[in-house]
Amino acid sequence: MKMAKLITEKKFNYTITEGKKKERIDVYLTKTIERSTRSKIQKLIKNDLVLVNGLPVKANYLVVPNDQIEVTIPVSPRPETTDPEDIPLNIVYEDDDLIVLNKQPGLVVHPAIGNHTGTLVNALLHYTQKLSHFNTPGRAGIVHRIDKDTSGLLLIAKDEWIHAELSKQFAAHTIDRTYYAVCWGLFKNSTGEVIGNITRSNKDRKLFCVHETEGKHAHTFYKVLEEYEFASLVQLNLKTGRTHQIRVHMAYTNHPVFGDATYGGRKIAYGSNLAKMKNRVDNLLSIIPRQALHAKTLGFWHPRKNERVIFNSELPDDMQTLIDKLKVNDD
Repeated sequence: MKMAKLITEKKFNYTITEGKKKERIDVYLTKTIERSTRSKIQKLIKNDLVLVNGLPVKANYLVVPNDQIEVTIPVSPRPETTDPEDIPLNIVYEDDDLIVLNKQPGLVVHPAIGNHTGTLVNALLHYTQKLSHFNTPGRAGIVHRIDKDTSGLLLIAKDEWIHAELSKQFAAHTIDRTYYAVCWGLFKNSTGEVIGNITRSNKDRKLFCVHETEGKHAHTFYKVLEEYEFASLVQLNLKTGRTHQIRVHMAYTNHPVFGDATYGGRKIAYGSNLAKMKNRVDNLLSIIPRQALHAKTLGFWHPRKNERVIFNSELPDDMQTLIDKLKVNDD
């Protein structure tokens, strides 16, 4: 069994496949490495931390088929300063290597500006001392994130080797993630996909939007499971994992996630504005003061057990109540 050790750098290796069109290496790596930015990639290139066929290159180097790319990302190990807090956790699965938990809505994943306490990381530090420190301080064990007001399954790593192996799967988009959402309106097609680059909005840098040329490639599959008077229960699968991806893509298709105050989900998007309609929508919105979005299924390759595992979770009470109320009106 491999022993865990403190990681001071992360390494990524890529081989450019046949048929790949020429593309600047900084652009290629920005799209390929999860949670990267072009400026960060360019800084790595400037410091000779990106090698192509064993040699450093410039940011404008054009990748070609069979190029062997090695990226080294320094990690500054610093002591964890986040305080443990006794916050309930819904553990779905746990072994010596990892934890799968069902995050409740309203819980921030890790400390950040404006949220230094009361986060999932605070809860994890109270629950166990065995967490990876692969990330920067304040993010112990966190392999991936979901939004504060999105509920559902999250994967937590207990040591650095496991964390690195799981991160590779996220970077390669081999993690299976299925979400359930209640979205406004009835879809023209019961199945489909949304493909559109996601970038920060020029109007509000806290928000994201779909852009034809800028941003990172994003790909979402959808399947309508149930239809109601003016809303639909939709299954969504992520091909990529961009910030706010489902919420942005659904708003882009004019089917915003019900209750999503950020992307238009808390106003009547379909139907009449008559008082009766408004009262019904207001009553439904009072049931769920957040976006009706739940990370329901999570599947991945367990690095230590060397087998594919998949986990499923029940819808939280607020979403299930919302669905029940929508069904009643349809009867």
